[in-house]
Amino acid sequence: MRIFTLFILTLLLNNCSGQNMKPIDFKDQKPRLIIEDYLSGHVKAWGLLQNRSGKVTRQFSADLNGQWDGKQLILNEKFNWSDGEVQKRQWKIIKLDEHNYEGTADDVVGKAKGQSYGPAFKFEYVLLVPVKGKEIKITFDDWIFKQDDKVAINRAVMTKFGIKVAELTVFFQKD
Repeated sequence: MRIFTLFILTLLLNNCSGQNMKPIDFKDQKPRLIIEDYLSGHVKAWGLLQNRSGKVTRQFSADLNGQWDGKQLILNEKFNWSDGEVQKRQWKIIKLDEHNYEGTADDVVGKAKGQSYGPAFKFEYVLLVPVKGKEIKITFDDWIFKQDDKVAINRAVMTKFGIKVAELTVFFQKD
């Protein structure tokens, strides 16, 4: 029983410690990331996927093409994974106000919630991820940080039942 209690306490402490960072913490920092501007047009990306222990399990390059109509960003993504898999997704992201966004995609459960302040954009969503012929629901805590007019860095923590299962790191370069 003590081991189980210690396990639960450790889980709670680990999960709570990362929740302290909020997008508003970056409100006075520059450069300002306006996601619909940055992702409009062509953006090239490179990234890697790490399992929960940090081992790199896959790498990819991607092409993103976005179109902003004044209210909605349509973002087409094409991922070319190092193992030969090609994955496509189309996001529809609506700007609700200066700082808040909602997004949908065919493999997203419900709506993604986004917040933007300063150079930071946080996107939270549940994605249906294919694993061994099944689709499992994985929660993404996705952060993008603009470095300059051309470069942004994305870091996503992926969880299942509140437990980290993987991390994704992506580097973006705008044409």
